[in-house]
Amino acid sequence: MISVALFNNKGGVGKTTLTFHLAHMFQRLGRRVLAVDLDPQANLTSAFLDEDDLAILWAEPESPAWGATQLSLLGPMPRKITAESGTVAASVRPIMEGLGDVRFYPPTEIVDGLWLVPGDLELSAFEDKLSEAWPRCLMGAPDALRTTTAFYRIILDAARRVEADVILIDVGPNLGAINRAALLAADTVLMPLAADLFSLRGLRNLGPTLREWRRIWQSGVVAKVPAAIPAPPGTMIPLGYVIMQPIMRLDRPVKAYERWLERIPNVFADSVLGESRKPGDRSYEIATLRNYQSLMPLAHDARKPMFDLKAADGALGSTQTFVQRCRADFQHLAEKVLERLDGVRAEQAVPDDGSAS
Repeated sequence: MISVALFNNKGGVGKTTLTFHLAHMFQRLGRRVLAVDLDPQANLTSAFLDEDDLAILWAEPESPAWGATQLSLLGPMPRKITAESGTVAASVRPIMEGLGDVRFYPPTEIVDGLWLVPGDLELSAFEDKLSEAWPRCLMGAPDALRTTTAFYRIILDAARRVEADVILIDVGPNLGAINRAALLAADTVLMPLAADLFSLRGLRNLGPTLREWRRIWQSGVVAKVPAAIPAPPGTMIPLGYVIMQPIMRLDRPVKAYERWLERIPNVFADSVLGESRKPGDRSYEIATLRNYQSLMPLAHDARKPMFDLKAADGALGSTQTFVQRCRADFQHLAEKVLERLDGVRAEQAVPDDGSAS
């Protein structure tokens, strides 16, 4: 199995939408997929689950206790949430309360071959605990190491339960302690970008930070982790970036869009990779996704990917052509991402001396 964190220091570029649709498309392509919501906003979780499931999962006071009464009130519709379900916040609650280590829950099955580790707004309370633990990891404090590796161990347990091939990790748009722990748990990082000034500034900000986190973890922490605590290698290999095409506005000419687009490869290489490349080298540009904003309300109401919309969902007439184009675009993107992930796996399988095993 291999994990991918979808991350951008700037919000509003379609990161969660991309995660949701890639998860579904990977599953269509025959991969066993685990989606993990480590964004305290829990938008990915709300994309996968309806309000009744969310009310049960988050134990809202107005939700009746799980059981026959609840089933009768919610009607015959099958629920994805069961009595054994839990969120990431519930998993780390023993650590936050100082009562023990992480508690593991089975991931939630969305469809055959696709599972979710649900998020929760309460996860934001874990930020201070992670911040306090980070400097103590450098001293090898076992409790700090258990705290910092909590996300990794939750993901590892869930992935093993479902024998996942690919793990997609959705994280929030910041460089705080929650995202540090989330990104350290990822084998690779995929960055959705908009061709604008804000994405370039975001790259210049996050690139050096990712490299510094990797350096500190690999050189100063990994060797101090006891064998009894599973810990990530902290590779965070940059997989590349996906350009999320905006709706063109009359006050934003195409030339302005192209001007920022041309700058992205060099900024990505310099800031994220820490190296210089030939001008115009777009080897890390995986794809450009058209804007499908007109399909989003229909997909949200139908609680399904945009490329699955049918006439019964309101995708009528010419809209179906748009749906088919969306399906082709996401399949192309998913195949290219899987190709890169297979390449990373192949490189990791090669011994350090460079010879094939």
